[in-house]
This record gives sequence, structure tokens and C-alpha cells, in this order.
Amino acid sequence: MFTPSRLLASASALMLLNSCAAAQDAPVPATSPASLAAYADPADPALPQIDMLVTASDTAIVITDPQIDFLSPDGVTWGVVGESVTEHGVVEHLGQLMQAAKDNDMELFISPHHYYPTDHGWKFEGPLEKLMHDINMFERKGPYTLEGFDGSGSDFMPQYKPMILDGETVITSPHKVYGPQQNDLVLQLRKRGINKVILAGMSSNLCTQAHLYELLEQGFEVSVVRDATAAAKLPEGDGYHAALVNFRFVANGLWTTEETITRIENAS
Repeated sequence: MFTPSRLLASASALMLLNSCAAAQDAPVPATSPASLAAYADPADPALPQIDMLVTASDTAIVITDPQIDFLSPDGVTWGVVGESVTEHGVVEHLGQLMQAAKDNDMELFISPHHYYPTDHGWKFEGPLEKLMHDINMFERKGPYTLEGFDGSGSDFMPQYKPMILDGETVITSPHKVYGPQQNDLVLQLRKRGINKVILAGMSSNLCTQAHLYELLEQGFEVSVVRDATAAAKLPEGDGYHAALVNFRFVANGLWTTEETITRIENAS
């Protein structure tokens, strides 16, 4: 039954869809030092400053949702994530991290987000789950077909495909909400003897942060690449800034892409 509450929810999703579509045609604001200053670390941090040592034998890169719906102007969320993706250089930085993994024989794991037709049968959802389903984010025809997948919002960014689809990168089963509790990421990491994770991807305060928490709970050391993740900017808040606060509180390291690549190249 199409209730007033469902009508209101659908109308809200439609409004955001229209906003995203309009934003796709508008230039993304240029990044300025002033805009990035809000994300700078405190000059005098109160928390202990710790770090993670990258070791070649047991460190891997994990990237969440490197997909068109998040990272391309053609994606359904670009109108709300595009500014953050652009100001942090996320598309370029994720590519650099993947290439560094390949160049240095480091294990690379991709934890993607896919929705199948049966997922629309869910009886309850959170706000973002509801929105993602309403705007057909990460849609696929089914778990055993790639019909319509190539170039769709659920597909990987084309420049990443040679590295992701090389037969060596581990692509996990999809996560369905935010964290990896329901996919096989932890199993795949354990089976390959990984104890330390370099984490990046989309989006900062949702899937990336949820992966961080679960991996920490599972006993991994985890460092986050701060300029290889981004998030939506909405009236409810700046998702990247919210995640950055939590990254500082719990991650074993918080690095730039440049710093991360240097650590990978110097790993022993």
C-alpha cells in the first residue's frame, strides 16, 4: 500500500535526485586552501599519536566502493559527493594506491556494494538505505548475471578495471549496508595472512568508517588514507568531516596518499 509516509519518502528521494541531476551539469567548486583548512589536524592533539608500520608480508590495501555511482559525474550521487571527491582528489588517489599495490606486490582487496532485485524486498531500512534503493544506486540485474553491468553505476571506474580485474585482486562478495560483517572480506584477509590494512574508498562516514570499525574489532591494525576518501555534503552535515573526527579517534594511522605510497615502497 502506498502510504503517505512512503509518498513523503519518495518525494524526498525525488528532490535529491533532481538536485543531483542539476549538480551534474554545474561545475564543481574549485578547491581552495581555506576550504581544506577545516580538515586540518589539531596543532596540539590531546590523544596519543600512534602509527602503523607497513610490512610487506602482512599488509594489504582495502578499498571500499570504487564505483561509478560514487566517483563519476555520471553517478547518481555525484550532486552530493562530487565536491568532496574533487577537493580531495579521490579518483586520482585511489588509482595511485591501486597502482602502488601492483608495483610493489602488495595484496589488493576490493569490497564493493551491489544491490539485486531481491534487495528491494526489504521490510525496513535506514535513511541512507532507503535513499539508495529509491535512486537505484549500485543496481545489478542479479547475483549471477552481468547483463547491463558494464558502465552502469554499480560498475567499477573504468580506469581502475585493469588493476581490479587482473585475476589477482581479491573482489569480495558485496556488502549490503555499510560494514563487511555480511561479506567475506575478513575471511579473505585471514586466509592470506593479512594483519594490517591500509583502508581507502567511499564513502568516508558510511562504508569506509564501518569497515574501519569492524576490522579493528576483528583484531587488525588499520590506517586510513585521508585524501583517498570523501563523502556527501548535505544539510545534515559534511560526512567527510564527521568521519575524519572518528578516524583520528580510532585508526592506527591517518596518512595522505603520497605518504602511504612512500611507506609501501619502503616496506620491508
